[in-house]
Amino acid sequence: MLAGGRLLLGFRKWYYNACGFNKLGLMRDDTIYEDHDVKEAIHRLPERVYNDRMFRIKRALDLSMKQQILPKNQWTKFEEDVHYLDPYLKEVIRERKEREEWQKK
Repeated sequence: MLAGGRLLLGFRKWYYNACGFNKLGLMRDDTIYEDHDVKEAIHRLPERVYNDRMFRIKRALDLSMKQQILPKNQWTKFEEDVHYLDPYLKEVIRERKEREEWQKK
C-alpha cells in the first residue's frame, strides 16, 4: 500500500473513532438518517440483521441515557463495521428512480 493510502486509512480510522458511535456499539449504517428510502431498505433487511440492528440501537439509547459507553473491548472496530444496509438501499433507490422515469412517460 502506498504511503498516501496508509495515511488516508489512518485518518479514516481516527475519524471513525472520533465520531463516537462505535463506543456505544453502533455500526455506521445504524446512524444513517432515516428518510423514505432508508426506511424501505431497513424494512427489507433479513430478520436476523434487523434484530441485530435494533439490539444495537436500543443498547446505545440505554447507554446514552445513562451517560455511559461500552468497555473498550466491546466497541465496534473500524475493520468489523460492515455496510449491511448498502445493497438494500441501492436497490430501493434504483427502483424509485425507475418508477420516476416511468411516471415521466
